[in-house]
Amino acid sequence: MSDNVTASELPDGFSLADPTGHASPSNQQSDAAAQRDAQRQAILEQAMTPDALARLRRVKLVKKERASAVEAMIANMALQRKLDSKITEGKLIEMLEGIVGAQQKKAAEAGKISIQRKKYNFDSDDEDDNDDDLL
Repeated sequence: MSDNVTASELPDGFSLADPTGHASPSNQQSDAAAQRDAQRQAILEQAMTPDALARLRRVKLVKKERASAVEAMIANMALQRKLDSKITEGKLIEMLEGIVGAQQKKAAEAGKISIQRKKYNFDSDDEDDNDDDLL
């Protein structure tokens, strides 16, 4: 069933206008999201070589989070004019490895358990624990 209906297909007394008089927010949101994606793709196409762009698209098929992180990094660098030349495939690989390393480091720190014990006034900091001072 098609969602696109022309005015001539509607019965008498009906119109294509929204009865509330407001535009559909979901359509506005999806239009805005599509426009942002188009802008991001245009930035990536200008900032990357075709080989690097093809590799990024392949990575995106497997690891969407990593590809999105790299896309955001490249887009920010391009918008801040920090790119002196196009990003090659080798540079893209370095960026991906850096993200993987950062994620692994964060995961290692998240799994790390540290125990902090309370210190009491009667605890001695010296190494002799022979309890001679208790006699």
